[in-house]
Amino acid sequence: MPRWTRALAAPFRRFGQTTVRAITSLPWGSGGPTSMAVSTTSALSLVPVFASVRIIADNVASLPLQLFRRDGSSREPISFVPDLFWAPDAQGDLFTWLHKCVMSMALRGNAYGLITQRDALGFPTMVEWLNPDDVWVDEENPVRPVFYWQGRVVPRDQIVHIPWVVLPGHVVGLSPIALFAQTIGAGLTVTEYGRSWFLNGGTPPAVLKNAQKTVSQDESEEISDRLSGRMRSRKPLVIGSDWDFTALSVSPEESQFIESMRLNASQIAAIYGVPPEKIGGDTGSSLTYSTVEMNALDLINSTLRPWLVRLESAFSRLMPGREFVRFNLDAMLRTSVLDRYTAHGMALTQGWQNRDGVRALENMSPLPPGAGGDQYVIGTTAPAPPAAST
Repeated sequence: MPRWTRALAAPFRRFGQTTVRAITSLPWGSGGPTSMAVSTTSALSLVPVFASVRIIADNVASLPLQLFRRDGSSREPISFVPDLFWAPDAQGDLFTWLHKCVMSMALRGNAYGLITQRDALGFPTMVEWLNPDDVWVDEENPVRPVFYWQGRVVPRDQIVHIPWVVLPGHVVGLSPIALFAQTIGAGLTVTEYGRSWFLNGGTPPAVLKNAQKTVSQDESEEISDRLSGRMRSRKPLVIGSDWDFTALSVSPEESQFIESMRLNASQIAAIYGVPPEKIGGDTGSSLTYSTVEMNALDLINSTLRPWLVRLESAFSRLMPGREFVRFNLDAMLRTSVLDRYTAHGMALTQGWQNRDGVRALENMSPLPPGAGGDQYVIGTTAPAPPAAST
């Protein structure tokens, strides 16, 4: 160490050494919790962030995908499943494939997919989602952006890019982790501060004074270390006479961990558009939904619909001709058996569903040929079966 550095550090050693040891050896520093750096991994360790992303990704990935063909102003459902949604990547798991896509969008604001396989007509049959950290986009010309993956240029027609929130004049979506780093960092800080509180037995810093004799520098450091060790083991320290132990009070701002965490959860819920009560926040309203179906409808309308529309638009651009993709939201509406059968009866009598269609919704096979399962009859639940020929 240079001479001028030693000279500058000397007074701090003389007057501040005991204080530094006391602060670092006890579970709390002065001034409350300190700020923490925020990364994608650290953000996911915060329960409200993980819960928000999980709710969105799990629900979107669990919805069935359906293929349709436009025919003028009407649409016709197509029964077969495209290869892209049968074995979308090397793993061949549609749920995981959709989950990765939504996770990238929710954490980094963008999902980047590399087309690895095409059919005979040139339409994608396999897409591998890339780590957003490995992708960089040159937005100098927003009409013709240049995509780089691991430092190499990738042709635009080989990239599937689905952004979340995009500003005008840009191509890349905003990263919520980077944009709201201060809010997420506050939650991480409160979590870490509360963890250290309970880890150390909830015991705040204290003053230990001997009224009988003067304690030397070395003795005070030894006593401080012994006291800190006993505090961490949650055991009392028994020493000589005339010691006065005074625990320092903790301000309400430093002790209200639950209120601070609940407020942070509500802010994160607002970022992702999820119901605050589902991730540990306050609903802010006395409105409650009494049925599972109403809860599902609220989640669809307030949270999932914008995500589904973005994905449907992106996937439909990968389909040939007039074909397009839609998520089947009915899969989330779990009604009672009575309500479901009543709805089936209305569909049959009003003529917009046939018996085979109802049976398909109930995961049943069609009726045998000639039983009238494919006929639409208005005003009655089913046509009379044809008489057997003799």
